[in-house]
Amino acid sequence: MDRPQPRPRGDFRLFLPIGTRWMDNDVYGHINNVTYYSFFDTAVNRYLMDSGVLDIARSQVIGLVVETGCHYFASLAFPDDIEAGIRLARMGNTSVRYEVGIFKKGAELTAAHGHFVHVYVDQASRRPVPLPGELRRALEKIA
Repeated sequence: MDRPQPRPRGDFRLFLPIGTRWMDNDVYGHINNVTYYSFFDTAVNRYLMDSGVLDIARSQVIGLVVETGCHYFASLAFPDDIEAGIRLARMGNTSVRYEVGIFKKGAELTAAHGHFVHVYVDQASRRPVPLPGELRRALEKIA
């Protein structure tokens, strides 16, 4: 198996700024590994909300995370400004794989990158449902 390498900005379709916080640092003086998963979630859900396909209070179809992973390459720490690059890696009938790169502001290569998979479900029943058309259209913009 090849060792993962940092990815360039060109691998991602959309970039969103994310501010780091004092509490993101751990006792080793860098952003704790679990915080990167929060960055992933923030970037993707911000895109979905800004695209008008996710309303956390009213959406009948929601995405539940069923898989996630991350590779780390460079240390980041508060008060670094970061940018999250996102792209759609795969779109199925009921699921989506997002890839997210975390960059120190202005950096060409990822400090970390990873993925997560959403399975879209009916909010009430929690049973998988086909991706709504408006969601598909929004996701095609970041493919």
